[in-house]
Amino acid sequence: MSVLVDYLIIFWGFFMIAIMAIGGYFMFRKFLKRLPKEDGKSTMDWETYYVNKTKHMWGDEEKELLEELVSPVPELFRDVAKHKIVGKIGEVALAKNKQQITRDILIEGYIIATPKRDHKFLRKKLAQKKIDTTPYEHFFQRSKDDYDADWKQKHQS
Repeated sequence: MSVLVDYLIIFWGFFMIAIMAIGGYFMFRKFLKRLPKEDGKSTMDWETYYVNKTKHMWGDEEKELLEELVSPVPELFRDVAKHKIVGKIGEVALAKNKQQITRDILIEGYIIATPKRDHKFLRKKLAQKKIDTTPYEHFFQRSKDDYDADWKQKHQS
């Protein structure tokens, strides 16, 4: 019986170390997003800025479409993911000098904001909504890393 308890304690120790390492990893990622960049603002500060700056530009139809598009994201992470996506959509709208968030701006910003591995879920949702993805193929073809440096110059219309 004591050997079983010894193994249980060893297993519990490794389990706790693994769980703390996973939690630490996510906390460290959030810390890195909070660090200021060259312009003095962090990635999260810019997200909040674009969300607040474009809050009035959203219509009910676009809000509903956004809710449907983020529905595959697990509920635990949905609010954080939605905030990031809304920030990128706002950034795209302001870069294009738009007065309102349209479906095209929403889909373009969503593609830019999400990693390539999530694009299959987006394609599936757009197909369910009977939205043609052909006009957005050039966004799907690029990886998320390609957008970071110069996406504004390449995608202004």
